[in-house]
Amino acid sequence: MGKGTSLICSDLSDVGRRRSNNQDSCTVLPPSSPQQYRARGWLFLVADGMGAHAAGELASGIAAERVPLAYEKAAQHSPPLALRRSIEQVNAEINAKGESAAELHGMGTTCTVLVLLPRGALVGHIGDSRAYRVRGRTIEQLSRDHSLVWELELAGGMSREQAAGAAPKNIITRSMGPHPKVDVDIEGPFPVHDGDTFVLCSDGLSGQMADEEIGLLAAEFEPREAAAALVGLALVRGAPDNVTVVVARAGAEEVSKVSATDAPWALTDEPTAATGRAAVPWKWLAIAAAGLFASLLLFPTSELMAGLRAAIGADIADAVSMLGCGAAVLVTIASGLMAMLGLLAPGGGSGRVLPPGRQVGKGPYRTSDCSPTEGLIEKIASSVESAAAGLGDADRERTTAIVARVRRHAAEQATHEAVVALGEALAIYTRAIERARHGDTIGGTAASES
Repeated sequence: MGKGTSLICSDLSDVGRRRSNNQDSCTVLPPSSPQQYRARGWLFLVADGMGAHAAGELASGIAAERVPLAYEKAAQHSPPLALRRSIEQVNAEINAKGESAAELHGMGTTCTVLVLLPRGALVGHIGDSRAYRVRGRTIEQLSRDHSLVWELELAGGMSREQAAGAAPKNIITRSMGPHPKVDVDIEGPFPVHDGDTFVLCSDGLSGQMADEEIGLLAAEFEPREAAAALVGLALVRGAPDNVTVVVARAGAEEVSKVSATDAPWALTDEPTAATGRAAVPWKWLAIAAAGLFASLLLFPTSELMAGLRAAIGADIADAVSMLGCGAAVLVTIASGLMAMLGLLAPGGGSGRVLPPGRQVGKGPYRTSDCSPTEGLIEKIASSVESAAAGLGDADRERTTAIVARVRRHAAEQATHEAVVALGEALAIYTRAIERARHGDTIGGTAASES
C-alpha cells in the first residue's frame, strides 16, 4: 500500500489588483504517517468567500479551518461519507454564524476539497471553485461549476460560448452558508498515476485563463513554481478578484492501488446490512429460470430431442438429453437455493455502498489538450508583453527581452525552455506588483509549501 510520502505541493493566495481584502482561504492537511494516509489521505481545500464587509473572509476561513477537522473526526465513516458529512456540518456552522449578526447575514463561501487516498482522488464540492487533474498533455476538470452559466449549458440547447454570453459569470447557484442545509457533490475516486498534478483554484484564477493554460503551467513547472506562475498570469491579466491556487503532484507512493478484496465504501449513514426485507435476488432467479427452460428443451420427450433423434440417431440424442438435462436441472436447483438464501438473509437496508473500482459523480466534466504549442505559448507571451507596458523602464526592458526569448524558443520548438522563460517574465511582473503595494501585509502575497 502507498505511504503518501512522495507527494509535493504548494499553495498561494493573492488579494488581486482590485480588492482591498482577501476573501479566499486554502488549506493543505498532510497525513502524519503512512497509516494516517491510508485512513484519511492528503486533504487540500480552496474556499472563496462571499458577503459584505468581512463576512466572506470569515465564511471562507471557517470552511478552511473546520472542514479538515470535521473530516478527521468523522474517521468512523468511509472517506466519501466523511467528506460529505464534514462539509454539511460546517455549512450549518457558517449558516448559524451568519444568522447571529445582521452584518453577517447571508454570508457564504465556495468550498472545493480534494482528498488523495490509496484508492484514488475524491472531490467534495460546492460552488464554482475548481478541481483539475493534469496528466501528461491533458487537463481534466473534476468538479462541476455550480453557476448559472453551467446550468444553462447543461440544460441543453446552448454551447459553452452561448451560455457564457447569456448570463453573468459571477452568479453561483450553490454555496456554503446561506442555507442550513446544502447539497454536496462528491466525485470519484479518480485513479491517480505517478506524476499526476492536481490543481485547486478559486474563480479569480480560472476566470482569467483557459484550462489549457492552467494545464500547461501546472505540467511544465514544479508545484511551487507552477503556483507562482499561475498567480502571476492572473495578475498580468488584471486579477479583478482574489486569486488562490493549490498545486499538488503525486509520486510513486500515491499511485492508486485498488483490489477486489477492498471493503466497499458506505455512501450513506443507513446500515448496509440491517434487518428488514431483503432485496430480490434477481440474478439467481434469472439463472434458475434459464436452467429450467434448458431442462425442458432437453427433456427426452421434447420436440427438440425428437428432431435430434432423427438427425443424429437415438443413442447419441439420448446421451445428449441425459447429460444436458441433468446439468440444467443441477443449475436450476443450485441457483434456486442461492435465490432462497438471498430472500431469507437479513435485508440490506437502504444504505448505498461504493464497491472498489467504481466511482460516484459524473466527472471529469471537461477535458482539454494542454500541449505546449507555439500558439498557446504566444497567447501567454502576448498578455505578458501587453502588461509589461505599464512597468518601470528597467522591468519593462527585461520583460521585453524575455518575451523575445520566449518567442525564439517557441519557433525552434524548444517549448519547455519557452515556458520556463515565461515563468521568469511572470515573476518580474509579480514582484513589480508587490513593490507597488509598499509592503502592505493585507494586500501582499502569502505562500507556503509542503
